[in-house]
Amino acid sequence: MAEQELLHPGEITLAQLRRLCGRDELAVALDPSSRAAIRASAELVRRATEGDAPVYGVNTGFGKLATQRIAREDLALLQLKLLRSHAVGVGDPLPARVVKLVLLLKAASLARGFSGVREEVVDGLLALYNRGVVPVIPSQGSVGASGDLAPLAHLCLPLIGEGEAVHEGVRMPGGQALERAGLRALQLGAKEGLALINGTQVSTALALDALLGVDKLFEAAAITGALTLDAARGSDAPFDPRIHAVRGQPGQIDCAAAYRALMVGSDIRRSHLEGDDRVQDPYCLRCQPQVMGACLDQMRYATQVLMREANAVTDNPLVFAEGGHMVSGGNFHAEPVALAADALAVAIAEIGAISERRVAMLVDTVVSRLPPFLTPEPGLNSGFMIVHVTAAALASENKSLAHPASVDSLPTSANQEDHVSMATFAARRLQPMLKNTAHIVAIELLAAAQGIEFLRPLTSSPALEGVMRLVRSVSPAMMSDRSLARDIEAMHHLVAAGDIGHATEQHIAELHALRLA
Repeated sequence: MAEQELLHPGEITLAQLRRLCGRDELAVALDPSSRAAIRASAELVRRATEGDAPVYGVNTGFGKLATQRIAREDLALLQLKLLRSHAVGVGDPLPARVVKLVLLLKAASLARGFSGVREEVVDGLLALYNRGVVPVIPSQGSVGASGDLAPLAHLCLPLIGEGEAVHEGVRMPGGQALERAGLRALQLGAKEGLALINGTQVSTALALDALLGVDKLFEAAAITGALTLDAARGSDAPFDPRIHAVRGQPGQIDCAAAYRALMVGSDIRRSHLEGDDRVQDPYCLRCQPQVMGACLDQMRYATQVLMREANAVTDNPLVFAEGGHMVSGGNFHAEPVALAADALAVAIAEIGAISERRVAMLVDTVVSRLPPFLTPEPGLNSGFMIVHVTAAALASENKSLAHPASVDSLPTSANQEDHVSMATFAARRLQPMLKNTAHIVAIELLAAAQGIEFLRPLTSSPALEGVMRLVRSVSPAMMSDRSLARDIEAMHHLVAAGDIGHATEQHIAELHALRLA
């Protein structure tokens, strides 16, 4: 790893996370100025181990067992047993990119100097990241309160030479992975096991992983909606800035500006300024700024919450070295993450829902005034009839997935943890939803491009013609039936990768303003 990124605890940005998640060769080093605070809090914990006063998680049991005192000679064993007993997750392993993000967030949180761990613990987490040791974390088993206990325990077992990890593409015992990476197992001190497994880093990383993909999807959906507007010869009057200014919703205002910029120079638009007897377009066309703008506002809200959480200290108890206090609280409760993830889920579902409606509009000749099902020989050809069915199936699936996870709570730990957030599932279900919506947008792109073909030789705007060229580079126009399954997958890849925005072949400031970072 030639290049190095400096990690400033409490000052992580979404742009930095995007860089780190996008480039495997980028190493991470801890800001040296943070080490004094880490040492001070660790020293306070050390002194607590020498006293007689009960301190939760230092010389007591955990959760409902907090009244049980632990002998001084067993304090290190207590932390080891904590990691072992809590590593009980099930299900498929989390993706490596998410696990690496968890490592960064956990290290950054502990490095704030309020957790009472030694520098070796923070350095150990970053060493796993830098040496390519990816702990195996089962995806299920956390309710998002008292932290992501089970998944974080799995994360940290390789740190002490146990559990499992992937190194250089091979899954192996954690101790073996450390050895191959040239690392040594860590011996935990007082409170360190508790600090490692308390916290919201898994649910936060899962939500951030979705956030890093949702703005590329959003941009593609906005561009696709503009292309559909031209294919259906819709009106640009609903995008008049005066309409959106008097409402005052910032996302709506920004989206309307982007749609206007995308449509500049369209010959198709100019061709029906006169002689078009339609008074109003369907909502899926004319209410795009209102719907997509509301989704954008939700995405921006989620970004604020999740970036605060990425920089937060969320274990327990917290160590305030300056005043010499250790205070037990509840920062590990992931309700902020759960609500932000639910907001993202609803936005993702709505992006797909209005996209599916535009596909339905395009294949309906009565509304779109294009050939039935976008085929020149309907009857002999079914055209885009069943392509729309696929979009409808995905949109319907998203409706179920969008049900708020945060409204559920199932008490655990003998009713000590009697209200939980379900943040981990709330965040984990976002990736399937993103994939569904990206497929819907891919289908709409194909349908909109097909609609444009029936309007030739007229051209769309220069920006949208760039998108047309990209679509046609992977999917020829369909004037006779063929399977579009591979075309859909090819378009899905372009949507998910963020290539649709680049295809406009020009810098559109109004469009780029929609991005989160």
